[in-house]
Amino acid sequence: MEELTRLNKAISQTGYCSRREADKLIEKGNVLVNGEPSVIGQKVTPSDHITIAGKRITRQQERVYLAFNKPVGVTSTTDLNDKDNMIDYINYLERIFHIGRLDKDSEGLIFLTNDGDIVNKILRAENGHEKEYIVKVNKIISDGFINKMSKGVPILDVVTKPCFVEKIGNRKFKIILTQGLNRQIRRMCHYFDYEVTSLKRVRIMNVNLGDLPCGEWRYFTEKELNDMNTNLMGSEK
Repeated sequence: MEELTRLNKAISQTGYCSRREADKLIEKGNVLVNGEPSVIGQKVTPSDHITIAGKRITRQQERVYLAFNKPVGVTSTTDLNDKDNMIDYINYLERIFHIGRLDKDSEGLIFLTNDGDIVNKILRAENGHEKEYIVKVNKIISDGFINKMSKGVPILDVVTKPCFVEKIGNRKFKIILTQGLNRQIRRMCHYFDYEVTSLKRVRIMNVNLGDLPCGEWRYFTEKELNDMNTNLMGSEK
């Protein structure tokens, strides 16, 4: 008897998109299984024919993991109708998608992959994976600002989790988050009447931006990938 797999997982394993995006495609009626409309939660076997927008998808043998130094002005989206989309900017030879987001007016490290299974493990705040940023603001930073930022800030009807914040210049600080709320750092700063003038992500988990030039990408090193897989072993999907 052939092994049954949830349809969204089967799609993500081909590298086409993440499970969440797969569910959206299923809901829109874009996914057919053996020529028939599919439903959320449906299970499939390896011999079932899965088509998306009329094109059959197949399992990709090799996983791709990229570290990209996103410039300001590039949008974290796979929507090719957005003229500033990240996918066209990188122009990679295979279909890939980004893990998480960086605001269009922010720069720095972002991951891209064809491995749909890894996305939620990295993104879920419950898994506590760190993201480190260097932030510049519009006026002199006080010790009180650093202290209050680290203890949690009320934004978007929640209080942010306590985090590490360190002053590294008169108008510059480092912050390490395990959350990913919408425009979180900018909103946190604005709450204390500071405005962000530049924001750069320099680390996600064990992967550092290092000296990767702005606008360039590189493959994960073998050590980075091995260490990440070790860190993700206990993470929820």
